Amino acid sequence: MKVIHDSCKLHEKIHQYKLQEIFPTFSSKPFALYHYAAGEILLHEGEEMTMLLYLVEGKIKTTSSVGTGKSLLLRFSQPLSIIGDLELVRHVPVQSQITSVTECLCIALPFDYINQHEKNNPLFLQHLIKHLSYKLQTCTTAARVNLLASVENRFASYLLSITTPDNEFGVELQTQNIGEIADLLGTTRRHLDRVIHKLSEQGIIERGNKFFRILSHDALEDLSQGIRYE
Repeated sequence: MKVIHDSCKLHEKIHQYKLQEIFPTFSSKPFALYHYAAGEILLHEGEEMTMLLYLVEGKIKTTSSVGTGKSLLLRFSQPLSIIGDLELVRHVPVQSQITSVTECLCIALPFDYINQHEKNNPLFLQHLIKHLSYKLQTCTTAARVNLLASVENRFASYLLSITTPDNEFGVELQTQNIGEIADLLGTTRRHLDRVIHKLSEQGIIERGNKFFRILSHDALEDLSQGIRYE
């Protein structure tokens, strides 16, 4: 992580996502702009959090650890997402690991400032409730998918969740990370390999030396049953 000392860029992002409407006197707020590299861990489970983060560029992945030491995938998030809302409201340590999938930019606002000056700001509170309720919805969806859906359904949902609008994939879909993807989907690498082989034989995806490519988006959409890790 590094701090971006660029007030023009900061103000550009504030206006792009209309944060000035949530914080009317935004110019006096102690906002900071942070850059995270692709694959960088923004937050570790259990650590103390001191700032609310607004994701204004890039994509992040939220995972939750289980007793085996492995992690389950909860959601992918894109702008404008809030990181740290639960920790702010509940006064608890970080509840889930947050990892950047692509390069990311976040606008940060210290908890201390929020607790002193924004707790009675109705626009801010409404915005916070909106994001908290959305996270509750996505966590409920992720739990249902991880418990009830087949590995084929989960893998199809995963592929579509990380696909960019032009159908290019991020670095996560390199084949050397199959074991990690299997852990995130709550299955074994062997089982996931069988699923990948089956989908390749059906002409739904193509598995290359270091990549996957969707050959039939409609078939993958049907297999995912409209579910996304988002």
